[in-house]
Amino acid sequence: MPRLYPLFSGSSGNCYYIGSAQSGILIDAGRSAKQIENSLAERGLDIRNVRAVFVTHEHSDHIQGLRVLASRHRLPVYASAGTIRALEEKGHINEKISVYELHDGGADAADMHITAFHTSHDCAEGCGYVVETADSRKTAFATDTGMITDEIRSAISGCDTVVLESNHDIRMLENGPYPYILKKRILSEYGHLSNDACADTAVGLIRSGTTRILLAHLSKENNIPMLAEQTSVCAFEEEKMKRNIDYMLTVVGENGCGCIMY
Repeated sequence: MPRLYPLFSGSSGNCYYIGSAQSGILIDAGRSAKQIENSLAERGLDIRNVRAVFVTHEHSDHIQGLRVLASRHRLPVYASAGTIRALEEKGHINEKISVYELHDGGADAADMHITAFHTSHDCAEGCGYVVETADSRKTAFATDTGMITDEIRSAISGCDTVVLESNHDIRMLENGPYPYILKKRILSEYGHLSNDACADTAVGLIRSGTTRILLAHLSKENNIPMLAEQTSVCAFEEEKMKRNIDYMLTVVGENGCGCIMY
């Protein structure tokens, strides 16, 4: 039975395990190798059962532990061509690591099929992923994007579970301590999704057949978990959608959350 384990989420680091107890993959490696190993062990998962790491983009909160983890455990790394170039230029991958560029056909790992879609973020070539398990269930990872493009919407619509960015509350960000340039970047179409944008997207996803939404990549400085949750819940209520009947909603904390069963 496939399982999703959010290990870490947010500006301090991002990493997810998806697969079975015997075989799975990581989406990103944004904490130290030791922290990722420990987080897996705390959930009863063995790092030796990880078959590959799929990287969304080269920002440090997504690749902090990549080089050590992949080298130590001989894990193949998959990413877009632009991300691979950025990782090479910054020394985050070396000759010990097998690196594979993702093409339109996707890749197979741990008895799952993984395809990528482009995101709208200020990085070399960011992407999100759709992971299809052997029983044809699909999980999408859509974070670090300033807007939901047609490509993203097409890729994630109808997925059973969607990990969706709910990064910031616009008012908290605008009135917060960040410098103007950083605020402008976050609010741009190459920044991060706000709670409001996330909620609008989530409503459309439930209409498309999605049953579970995970609110992820919350900003520690510009968001509050309860606020992110309530923004989406209110949007669902306006559409007469009932929690735990029409949809399930989980907020992913900085240190992840429990196992998501399918």
